[in-house]
Amino acid sequence: MAGKQTTPQLTQDQTELIVLSVLSEGPSYGYAISKQIAARSEDTFRVGASQLYPLLTKLEKQGLVSTDWEEIKSASADPDAPGRKRKWYRLSPKGERRLESRIAAHQRFTSIMNSFISGQSGAAS
Repeated sequence: MAGKQTTPQLTQDQTELIVLSVLSEGPSYGYAISKQIAARSEDTFRVGASQLYPLLTKLEKQGLVSTDWEEIKSASADPDAPGRKRKWYRLSPKGERRLESRIAAHQRFTSIMNSFISGQSGAAS
């Protein structure tokens, strides 16, 4: 099995950690969050609309994020015509606490996993 790389799959908790982390850097909207996750993971993690928007809705209902709407118009659009709406997400104080908790849990998990695999690199060849 050595040499075959698999793409890691994110759990729901890991996806939440990543989304909250992105929002801790400032307000953003869904498409930008998705693009930032892909870019920062060098396209290893892709969080599509079917996974991202239900998670953002859940985070909003739990009070972990707050939202605002913005109307977007293209430069060539009729000034009197309504633009499309973009929903912006912002981390709430409760969301900041959840992020801290998720980070601590992830660090504990990683530390425990590392205790099993330290010194094992290349041993399974």
